Amino acid sequence: MRSGPELLARLSANPWFGSLPLRERRAMLAASERVRVQRGEMLFRQGDAVPAGSGAFYGLLQGRFKFSSLREDGKEAILAVLEAGNWFGEISLLDQQPRTHDATALVASDVLVLGRAAFDGLMQRHAFSQAVCRMLAARTRSLYGMVEDATLRSTRARVARRLVLLARGDATHAPEARPVVPVSQESLAMMLGITRQTLSKELQALAAAGAVAAGYGRIEVVSLALLERLGADGRV
Repeated sequence: MRSGPELLARLSANPWFGSLPLRERRAMLAASERVRVQRGEMLFRQGDAVPAGSGAFYGLLQGRFKFSSLREDGKEAILAVLEAGNWFGEISLLDQQPRTHDATALVASDVLVLGRAAFDGLMQRHAFSQAVCRMLAARTRSLYGMVEDATLRSTRARVARRLVLLARGDATHAPEARPVVPVSQESLAMMLGITRQTLSKELQALAAAGAVAAGYGRIEVVSLALLERLGADGRV
């Protein structure tokens, strides 16, 4: 595909992609194919095999994806919601093991598909391989944080901390938080592994404290500083 300056500039707003040297960013875009994914369509499923020489690294150009696991009884756990600018799918390319989760489009989305051969070639470049290491390190830190939240923090603190994370783009980790988080209460409850009723109660407490305001399919961050403090101790 053609790697025009507009596309390059748009994707470079993502902290991870933007930190790559220009040579690597251009090489990634030049080797990628643009694919349209409809709402509800999966790029891959948990357990999908990725044999040597196959698979792809994906860049979300437009839209939103959820990464989730589904139990046999139909209960779903949402691990993350990725937005435009993020890249994903590297784990199975590195260890040649099955996909770790489902990747499903929440809305009609445009995805850049970087094939295995191109990915392996870029991994031979020091700058790119180091960037992938940083990506994996960030994901590991995030997972450790989720485990710590689930075992050591109150439900209210967990809700506040996840909202702060979502305000910064979840996996994006942008330095500037946005004022509105485009997530439904149902999805947020699934991210946290709690019931919708429990989440509603905690959101009401956060709203009464002046930290958030809940709307249809979205949650407004009224005070990020207060939300961060509540994420530390959960006290209103």
